[in-house]
Amino acid sequence: MNDDIKFVHTGLAASSEEKADRFFINILGLEKSEPKIIDKKLAHTLFGIDDELLMIHYRGGTVDYEIFVHREYIAPEKQIAHSCIKVNDLEKIVNKCKNAGLKVIEVPKGSGVITFISDYDGNLFEVKE
Repeated sequence: MNDDIKFVHTGLAASSEEKADRFFINILGLEKSEPKIIDKKLAHTLFGIDDELLMIHYRGGTVDYEIFVHREYIAPEKQIAHSCIKVNDLEKIVNKCKNAGLKVIEVPKGSGVITFISDYDGNLFEVKE
């Protein structure tokens, strides 16, 4: 095991702060940091985007999502990349997602079920209990 490497955060994108808040606060129950502006020059250098970006961290437990808000963000139609999170009450999260109209995929595997959810912008999350 390499103790020289530590997980810091997962960076994702959203098309609006409101959509990000609805998912990361209302569905996952994470805490929101004060939004910061990434200036146009840095956004272009890092991501090839010629626009300012709003950056927000949503944190809870050992989870830290760094969300870049850009009004033109569209997730890939066929999403493979995902983040996996462990929750205390999987059924509660799944029900919240279904009630909010979010996409939930539940696939039986052996004696269990593989569960994936999408946020309001199509970012994919594997959820385990």
